[in-house]
Amino acid sequence: MTAAVNASPAESVGWVSCRRCRSLVYDKRLNRSLRVCPDCGYHGKVGARTRVDQLLDADSVELLDLPVHSADPLGFVDSKPYPDRLADARRKTGLDEAVLCASGSIEGRPLVAAVMDFEFMGGSLGGAVGELITLAGEAALERGVPLLVVTASGGARMQEGAVALMQMAKTSAMMGRLDEAGLLTITLVTDPTFGGVAASFATLSDVIIAEPGARLGFAGRRVIEQTIKQSLPPDFQTAEFLLANGLIDMIRHRQELRPTLARLLSMSTPAPRHQAVPKPVDAPAGDAGERDPWQVVQRARDLGRPTTLDYLGLLLDDFEELRGDRLGADCPAIVGGVGRLAGIPVVVVGHQKGHTAAELAARNFGMPTPAGYRKAARLMRLGAKLGLPIVSLIDTPGAYPGKEAEQHGQAIAIAENIRLMAELPVPVVSVVTGEGGSGGALALGVANHVLICANAVYSVISPEGCAAILWNDPSAAPRAAEALRVTAAELAALGVVDRIVPEPDGGTQADHVAAGQHLRNAVLDSLRELLPLDESQLISDRRTRFRAFGADRHNEKAGR
Repeated sequence: MTAAVNASPAESVGWVSCRRCRSLVYDKRLNRSLRVCPDCGYHGKVGARTRVDQLLDADSVELLDLPVHSADPLGFVDSKPYPDRLADARRKTGLDEAVLCASGSIEGRPLVAAVMDFEFMGGSLGGAVGELITLAGEAALERGVPLLVVTASGGARMQEGAVALMQMAKTSAMMGRLDEAGLLTITLVTDPTFGGVAASFATLSDVIIAEPGARLGFAGRRVIEQTIKQSLPPDFQTAEFLLANGLIDMIRHRQELRPTLARLLSMSTPAPRHQAVPKPVDAPAGDAGERDPWQVVQRARDLGRPTTLDYLGLLLDDFEELRGDRLGADCPAIVGGVGRLAGIPVVVVGHQKGHTAAELAARNFGMPTPAGYRKAARLMRLGAKLGLPIVSLIDTPGAYPGKEAEQHGQAIAIAENIRLMAELPVPVVSVVTGEGGSGGALALGVANHVLICANAVYSVISPEGCAAILWNDPSAAPRAAEALRVTAAELAALGVVDRIVPEPDGGTQADHVAAGQHLRNAVLDSLRELLPLDESQLISDRRTRFRAFGADRHNEKAGR
């Protein structure tokens, strides 16, 4: 006897035919692989009960007894009465409705989960489903734990008309309440997730994970092709398409879901305000940096210097990269996510260049588009919501100046980031690790503490640009570098930076590990000072810091 990979474990016996590659797989082997084809990797559909068993700790699961009953508000009849369809779905799945709600834990981290089942009327969103998902969110609120939503749905339930439509508003409002409470929300997108579910709670979570090949969208392929006759790419609305277009954070194989969720849950709780911050580790004696400004500029641009991703590997105990601006793009020149620094959960974001010509081209030479700044803003808002300190690493020649960037509001994206950072209610530490190029750098640099590596630079314009405009001679760049006072020591004297991070002999490019130790110590020193401060003090201090520039008291301090 053979069945399809999509068949549930209870229904499948003997050999199973993969829906994609058509290879035959023994059912027990398929169960061991979590209903993923071992030959082609196709992720078959999984029922809600099986999904709960796969994701939550076995001894922790408690199905929530929620008093919800399906109704027939329209007295709807198509080929059969709506109540008969509900009865058929219940017999087929053993569920009362298209979502199963449970509390439990993942690797000991508590949460509430609402898991949809596509086999129950296509996972459609009706009044009872909307109520159950809302009640699950309210249970998470009451318990003060994160909410995980696993989606599988064709959209709103037509048999309930406008009542089903209203569930989009109800569930979205519930997600807003979780935001206000500072509780992490995660969506796991499974195939398919469409219509009213995609356009409400499914895409409002802090983190959106998708299984490989899972489809998510408002209107399905067939609707688009038949109504407006638009030609669509083969991967349209798949997880891979969504990731490339900045609409989800990550794609994870089914076997990677539990550890990924556990890491995210472990990094969602802020450190206590008075938590002891580890003392600095021993680091090699530091280099005070070059004295000649033009030589410092050249050293700051050295392709051997650690990039943001290099530093994250050196600084953090754990890290999960989060992708996309959720508006249709994912700029590779900005990277960020959540991690742990000496056990302290943090949000990190930074410019990303590269070490080779190919890496530089792929990362747009570290010059962000508006999508990059909007991704950074999304991550910083996540840090503010969860109460996590934010660490930004700055290394950019400047914001990308192309036509597309202007069309998509480059100036607005930078301005909004600057305003956002001024108002963040959490500790913010920024470090200029290489080039700090103008507004494109400042968009990640409005912090309580601004640090700079010994051979990094920070300026309103590049020396070459300044020389071309004011000297009308690009070769005057060394003179411009001196006039602009771009070096760490000069910036510290101006009060633009608070501390200088030592570099190993020969610069950070000479010893990445030592560079990482120096940077880790410097950031921890700042967090040791900032973590005990309350929200109002953090915001007030940050505003005061930047309010002073250009005022008489700052000019006196800078010796001008």
